Amino acid sequence: MVSFTCIQNDTIVVLTHEESSQVCSTWRAVSRSELLWEDAIRGVWYRRRPVLPTWHEEFVRLHRTARNFRTRRSAHSHLLPPASPAFSCRRLALSDRYLVAGFLDGSIRLFELPSGLHLTTYRTHPQRDRLGPFSRSISGLVLLSDPSRLVFACQDGDLHVAPLDDPVTGSTRRAHVGNLMEDGTLVDFAGDSRRWVGLFAGIPGRSWHVWDAETEQLVYVGGSLTDPDSVLGWRMLTDLDGPTVGRVRTAEPGAMVACTSSRLQVVDLDDPGEVSNQLEIRRRALVDSVDACDGQVMVVDLRGLARVLRARTLAEVCRFSTVARVEGHQQQRVPGMVGCMNWGYAVVCSAGGLRVWDAATGEYLYSFRERVGDVTVVAASDRYVAAWVNDTGLHLWDYGAM
Repeated sequence: MVSFTCIQNDTIVVLTHEESSQVCSTWRAVSRSELLWEDAIRGVWYRRRPVLPTWHEEFVRLHRTARNFRTRRSAHSHLLPPASPAFSCRRLALSDRYLVAGFLDGSIRLFELPSGLHLTTYRTHPQRDRLGPFSRSISGLVLLSDPSRLVFACQDGDLHVAPLDDPVTGSTRRAHVGNLMEDGTLVDFAGDSRRWVGLFAGIPGRSWHVWDAETEQLVYVGGSLTDPDSVLGWRMLTDLDGPTVGRVRTAEPGAMVACTSSRLQVVDLDDPGEVSNQLEIRRRALVDSVDACDGQVMVVDLRGLARVLRARTLAEVCRFSTVARVEGHQQQRVPGMVGCMNWGYAVVCSAGGLRVWDAATGEYLYSFRERVGDVTVVAASDRYVAAWVNDTGLHLWDYGAM
């Protein structure tokens, strides 16, 4: 059992109970400081508040979960079976308490964690005039904790808010009414407790939309990131089998990253009119394999080469190949590869399998034991991995249950 931790040269050293008995009494006294544990957690996991009563208990929980993640110790659950093609999942989001799945028909299912119990189903407003059969498709989910609420977006630009204090009622309200003819298609949506950001395609010069999360007011419209993909944006309203236009992610508080197949942009939300950094992607990105977490962003290109970059500077942290090898021969990349990352690990899914890499070193760690099929949507948090497979439905892996 972990007794306490010391920090040496920015490295966290975990001492066992036996080792701690050999440490001087002064350090043992210091190790009981909640400020020490809080500083250690914020330096590694970017946590702002503990889930458990004390920061020490929170560190033990997070350390044990991270160890389980590295050593493939998880509990697998099958939460939802597949249904009709109209019920295909488009987005997943995770928090400490909830898993949310958004579907092609505009519905959203909320599950309690860690039990996996289905709490309620939210629905958008089908009575609105729609431009294309997929206008109501869910294009983004944001889980917020203070206050506890779910924000979700549709491709037609509508934003909805659902309070989670009493989720069983399934009540929602529309926070913003989209305008397809002025803004184009909302291809992706992300955010945090300060800002919500939508990535649009269809109308030149209106790629980025930023809302104040507290007032829910639109505070910025601009940017040209998706201008070359305007036609693809419009096609998403009638055809979702084409290439993915783009993805937007919260890299860290105040910074958003957005990626198309040819370009990655970083925007400081205190001044969203200025692109703080940009990277041209020569071999084109697999946009469904773009994700960001805790100041880092992962991009996978058409060759299956993944790069983890620091979000603010786009300096490379590591790189690794996601293409499977059999008997020393490299296989061709499987179309439809998707990926995600959490604070320390990258998860990439292809050919019916999910595999994990260390996001700091690029070291390959393991494949999931469960062969669930071809994953189309995947999300990860510090404790959970969730994935949707059209043939088998919704799956959840809990690394904190062991």
